[in-house]
Amino acid sequence: IITLSDLECDYINARSCCSKLNKWVVPEVIGHAVVTVLMLISLHWFIFLLNLPVATWNIYRYIMVPSGNMGVFDPTEIHNRGQLKSHMKEAMIKLGFHLLCFFMYLYRLVSKVSPK
Repeated sequence: IITLSDLECDYINARSCCSKLNKWVVPEVIGHAVVTVLMLISLHWFIFLLNLPVATWNIYRYIMVPSGNMGVFDPTEIHNRGQLKSHMKEAMIKLGFHLLCFFMYLYRLVSKVSPK
C-alpha cells in the first residue's frame, strides 16, 4: 500500500515501484496456497473456505499476466485504465482480509491453549 501510494504521489517512478511489488507476488501466491492446503489437511473447514477464494484469485492473477508484461504490476500499464486505483483497492481488501485472519488465528490459538 505504501509503495503504491508513493507511486500515486510521484515520489517513486513506475519501474521501481513495479519491480518492488513484483518481487513479492510469487512468495505471496506460494504462502497463501500452502496455508490454504494446510487448513484443508487439518480439517479447519471454515478457515479453508475463507482462504480458498483469495488463494484462487492470487493464482489466477499470477497466471493471467500477459506475456510481454514485467509481471503482475507492469510499469507501462499501471497508469493506464485506472490500474493504479484497482491495485490500491485490492491491496486494501487484502490488508483487511489478513487482519481478519490474524485475529481469527489468534482466537483459535488462545481458545485451544487456555485451560477450561
